[in-house]
Amino acid sequence: MQAINFSYVKDYNWTVMEKNQITNVVWFKRDLRSRDNLVLLKASKNGPILPLYILEPELWSQGDMSYRQYTFLMDSLASLEKQLSSLNVNLVIKLGNAIDVFDSLNQKNMNLEIWSYEETWNKWTFRRDLEVKKWANRNNINWREYPRNGVVRGLKTRDFWASQWYKEMKKPLVESPKSAVGIYEPSDQLPSAKALGLEYDGIYKTQNGSRIEAEKILNDFLSVRGRNYNKEMSSPVTAFNSCSRLSPYLAFGVISIREVYKAIERKKLSLNEIEPSSRSGWGRSLNSYASRLRWHCHFIQKLEDEPRIETENLHPSFDGIREPFFDLNLFEAWKSGNTGYPMVDACMKALIATGWLNFRMRAMLTSFASYHLWLHWRETSLWLAKLFTDYEPGIHYSQIQMQSGTSGINSVRIYNPIKQGFDHDPNGEFVKSWLPSLGAMPKEYIHTPWELPEKLNGYPYPVVEERHARELAAKKIYEVRKTLGFRYKARKIYEKHGSRKRSPQNPLGKRDKISSVILQKELPL
Repeated sequence: MQAINFSYVKDYNWTVMEKNQITNVVWFKRDLRSRDNLVLLKASKNGPILPLYILEPELWSQGDMSYRQYTFLMDSLASLEKQLSSLNVNLVIKLGNAIDVFDSLNQKNMNLEIWSYEETWNKWTFRRDLEVKKWANRNNINWREYPRNGVVRGLKTRDFWASQWYKEMKKPLVESPKSAVGIYEPSDQLPSAKALGLEYDGIYKTQNGSRIEAEKILNDFLSVRGRNYNKEMSSPVTAFNSCSRLSPYLAFGVISIREVYKAIERKKLSLNEIEPSSRSGWGRSLNSYASRLRWHCHFIQKLEDEPRIETENLHPSFDGIREPFFDLNLFEAWKSGNTGYPMVDACMKALIATGWLNFRMRAMLTSFASYHLWLHWRETSLWLAKLFTDYEPGIHYSQIQMQSGTSGINSVRIYNPIKQGFDHDPNGEFVKSWLPSLGAMPKEYIHTPWELPEKLNGYPYPVVEERHARELAAKKIYEVRKTLGFRYKARKIYEKHGSRKRSPQNPLGKRDKISSVILQKELPL
């Protein structure tokens, strides 16, 4: 991790505060960039600015925070400091509780005005922002918050949300301020990860969190790697190269969703200028990736609208079905990549080492834990959250609940890890790279190694029998979905969170159609 000292003062264009002069505090949270940062631009036009990042130890003590996320943050803050240096202002880092930091600044007669983006993140930050709002109101301090990523605070209906999102993406990029006047305030020394209680977590193939690296990765994706994205994103053999790998930069706001969206649009236009043979693969891949940017925000919108999905089943009919059966031994086997199912174990070990995994394999890991092992998603979600460098709570918990069957409005998908292995790693290339004990296993048995026990070389036998566990889990889930009142509650969930691709009359899809007579009996007439 790069050592950074933000306490120094360069010969910046900074000023000492005068009586009654407004201090425009730009509170950086998940928007660690100077370009396409509306908050920074508006604040700089309002007068002298104090660019501020608050390192909150209590946040980093939460169960979803980790060493790898912190190291990425350090890179991102160092990069942000360089960006602000070009504007002749200094990034101020403060260590402590946000209210204490703001209160300390306020006591210096700084006449504060706070500028920030609305933050949709974990439950801790949600509660912190509520407390900061109360403090600001008590002290007659104006806190200007702006929407982020097309996510709408206080959304009344999901109707037309997608069109509004595209409208937001098509707005011009916000350029960095040409110059700014900074207000001098000394920074605190940043603590080490260990000082925050964040122990090394096994990552050794990490991404650098700088803005320069984000731009390099984006350009590489749109010039070379993304050509076959649509075909190669599902297999872990190809996904590490063919996926954009921008997700951690988007999660920390090192680069904005809109910047990426516009880069894709520019790439689409450039295709008209090249030979048809050179365009092959690009059109479908670009459209596919652009749609995933919208889905990215779609899921964050869910958490914005209903923060409880971080800790509670979205559909309450699933309450209590897994909690009494939690098996710690199965949990530990899954966490360590020792379940006896090579595709599951290789994915877990790759995730531990790199902090990243492609979407399908993330879904398989969650599905296997929630169905085959019958583990409650809350425990497994916290483990995965710490391993994902790109952890984004809105996406994370929405997807976890979808893949665990507790959303109530999505099809039940129970991934067979054996089939997933043969479908997406037929030669065992990915498995053998992360499970060297299976290096001599013939490819015909690489996803069922227990059939050749003499070649296991210490690799464990399966902790559960796949078919039996899958069928038992499906039976339990469908029993819940058949209970009286389930569909009425599902319809209400769909009305609030659905993507609107299905009709409100049948939010569960064709497979789960029921008669209108039964439905009417469930409705409160």
